[in-house]
Amino acid sequence: MSSQEDWAKVDHYITEALDITDADMENIQKRSAAAGLPSIEVAPNQGKLLQLAVQMSGAEKILEIGTLGGYSTVWMAKALPAAGKLITLEADPRHAEIARANFQSAGYDHLIELREGPALESLPRLEGETFDLIFLDADKENTPAYFKWALQLAHKGTVIICDNVVRRGEVADETRETPANEGIRRFFEEAAKEPRVNATAVQTVGEKGHDGLAVLMVTEDSSS
Repeated sequence: MSSQEDWAKVDHYITEALDITDADMENIQKRSAAAGLPSIEVAPNQGKLLQLAVQMSGAEKILEIGTLGGYSTVWMAKALPAAGKLITLEADPRHAEIARANFQSAGYDHLIELREGPALESLPRLEGETFDLIFLDADKENTPAYFKWALQLAHKGTVIICDNVVRRGEVADETRETPANEGIRRFFEEAAKEPRVNATAVQTVGEKGHDGLAVLMVTEDSSS
């Protein structure tokens, strides 16, 4: 059976073989690590997947819940048109400070607006706006609430991506009762019974371990 070391080697191979990363992204990782941020951002090939999702969906307005050092934020911002906009929500002031510096250094701060504070306090201030792509990557226990808000801020055709939904396989093990695991299970339950979305999820393995992501498309406007 393959080990995490093997998975990481494959991630690195893919990144190098397809020339995925660039100086901007490498510098963000280095600055975030030097500042002591936890290394829980997406892997480079996953960041590229987010960028492709923006391009394939034609997204011009993006909402991200959970910024950390802004690594995934910049991956997505790179795919925005000149008049595009990305709003990212971050609860931790230190993370927000580092992310803002990373946006400016990479040259994408003109496309990104970081709103600092708990997401469940920031989200109501977005009421009335809609987004073309929404990326959920914050505290997992609140994922069901974030998903509810994502639906309110979506329109027909909005793509919703939720990260870390497999959690080393613990999502399928009901004996592993943690707030994060329970939050993800409730998210799956809500997604399954929500008639306005078409959804799937996939497992991933790589340098970040065994996890996965869910991808949902909104098929009706929230007012329907």
